[in-house]
Amino acid sequence: MIPLSSNLLFIILFYFLGSIPFALIIPKIFGYGDIRNTGSGNVGATNVLRMGNKYMAFSVLLADILKGLLPFIILRVYLDEIDTLSRVFLCHFAILGHIFPIWLKFKGGKGVATYIGFLLGLSLYLGIAFLFLWLIIAYISKYSSLSSLLSSLIAPIYFIFMSPQKFTGFFLLYIFIIIALKHHENIKKLLNKSENKIKFSK
Repeated sequence: MIPLSSNLLFIILFYFLGSIPFALIIPKIFGYGDIRNTGSGNVGATNVLRMGNKYMAFSVLLADILKGLLPFIILRVYLDEIDTLSRVFLCHFAILGHIFPIWLKFKGGKGVATYIGFLLGLSLYLGIAFLFLWLIIAYISKYSSLSSLLSSLIAPIYFIFMSPQKFTGFFLLYIFIIIALKHHENIKKLLNKSENKIKFSK
């Protein structure tokens, strides 16, 4: 593990990159108002979709994914020699920035889109596996939140049980726990069967 002090610049940079609230900024630019006054009030692409503009929601989704991917690209340019655990440690601050943005009193999104970008940066195969598993679970269960939570486990399970880098796996498990905690309301709704279902067709 690389010393925390020597990489403080990357930690700050990735946190502030992750904390850019695209779900708040993009709807305001297009005249849709404050996302926090819509639906669940969550600052994320799913809630933007409730505003009725699929293209705007897709733009937010891509921007949030890019927030998770960019830190890995930056590290490959400036700090390519570091080990996987150190890379994961530094880059996960983008996810923390998205979930706990300083600009919004630490009340941000649920972190899934940024986590997708994070996984794509960590391993293209894990990122694709996440998306594939998400689609399968979503199609069967019709629950977006359940799909996100179960798919988020694929990376920690892989590193803990199928890779020699066990500590990376346990760190990824810690990231999953943070994402799961942000989904606590969704988990409650899933348990009492009141969670909103995905509509694949009109």
